[in-house]
Amino acid sequence: MTTVLTTQDVARLVQRVGLPDLLRRLVSYLESDYLRWAEFDKTPRVAAHSQDGVIELMPIADASLYSFKYVNGHPKNHRFGLPTVMAFGVLADVATGAPALLSELTLTTAMRTAATSVMVAKRLARPDSRVMALIGNGAQSEFQALAFHHLLGIRELRLYDIDPAATAKLVRHLQQTPGLTLTVCASTAEAVKGADIVTTVTADKTNATILTPDMIEPGMHINGVGGDCPGKTELHRGVLETARVVCEFEPQSRIEGDMQQMPADFPVTEFWRVLAGQAPGRESTSQVTVFDSVGFALEDFSALRLLRDVSNQLGLGAPLDLIPQMTDPKDLFGELHLTHQLQVA
Repeated sequence: MTTVLTTQDVARLVQRVGLPDLLRRLVSYLESDYLRWAEFDKTPRVAAHSQDGVIELMPIADASLYSFKYVNGHPKNHRFGLPTVMAFGVLADVATGAPALLSELTLTTAMRTAATSVMVAKRLARPDSRVMALIGNGAQSEFQALAFHHLLGIRELRLYDIDPAATAKLVRHLQQTPGLTLTVCASTAEAVKGADIVTTVTADKTNATILTPDMIEPGMHINGVGGDCPGKTELHRGVLETARVVCEFEPQSRIEGDMQQMPADFPVTEFWRVLAGQAPGRESTSQVTVFDSVGFALEDFSALRLLRDVSNQLGLGAPLDLIPQMTDPKDLFGELHLTHQLQVA
């Protein structure tokens, strides 16, 4: 029997565990899986692009578990009352192929993206970082803000979005957060001035230039989240040229990340090597670092494992007859007769 977790189930899970504690546990799961990098069967995600957006499948497996995520990115979806990003995923048993968990991943993707940002920033940002600029105040912004506040000690957020209503929404959600100062800015340049960390999480599917070299200060860490498909960037190539650049899975990031602007021999480091001590993270207090984040299937694998474990502990989720429960596994056709009999009865 497959367990299904709805959006309401995941919301209840967050309420009962608490978002800061859940994010901490998620970082721990992510670190554990990234340290097993060589054990995973990895591939870049499979994407179907259109003029309005992209639909992607993100598979990955180790020797025991297989997972995939279905996810879209449609920046104009607000016109239809739909989120820009919608997702669901499956966690299955490799030995049998049986799906153990079917879960919403729209809320969960925002949480795992924020947790991944913090996990990487722990190794790339200066330890004394206390001010973060948040460029793009849409659906993922609260998750990024709270993750950096609770897990990395950010005390001031400098906010900018081309849509003032998005910034007002973010302020409304965060203004009662103890120990967090919110500063609304009139431009990207104003927001990043004096920031230790700059997080860009914009939605438009375009080759945008959100950050330019003249905005970058020594010692900054740039958490580039929004450039996540071909034809979609946020950073001027000059920012990358003068920084230490870290990515998730290089074959995918060179296609989808801000690195798509750079030549094939442009030097980058996969994050698992930093975590495992095979490559340095930040090398000096004045070094500029960039996390070219596009989202990778391993992060959804970790998130699905956490959802499975915590939902089992809390008794959340419901059984779903997704796969036939057969008396004779070789008699699939007999299931049609059984279904008919149940309907008649």
